Amino acid sequence: QVQVVESGGGLVQPGGSLRLSCAASGRIFGINDMGWYRQAPGKQRELVAAITSGGQTNYADSVKGRFTISRDNAINTVYLQMNSLKPEDTAVYYCNAALIAWGGRWGQGTQVTVSS
Repeated sequence: QVQVVESGGGLVQPGGSLRLSCAASGRIFGINDMGWYRQAPGKQRELVAAITSGGQTNYADSVKGRFTISRDNAINTVYLQMNSLKPEDTAVYYCNAALIAWGGRWGQGTQVTVSS
């Protein structure tokens, strides 16, 4: 009855940009915090950026100044604008949404590959 779906990943050259989107759908009553996480091979999943329902944000040190998280509550969507991409940004990016009445839900992930 609810789902969270990411999109926007792909292959990009170093220094390039991508914008990821994550939309929640179904019986959505509201969303508290939303966040973007990433997981590279051999590494644990890590928080990249998070945003509260009120628009407060926080970022991993590795992406500060390069990535921007935003949300559109009218369409239950969170975005991650990624600029100045580096090879070390290569990972599967996952969206997590804290859905009111449903709890936290993960998207399926979207691959971001930054070529050398």
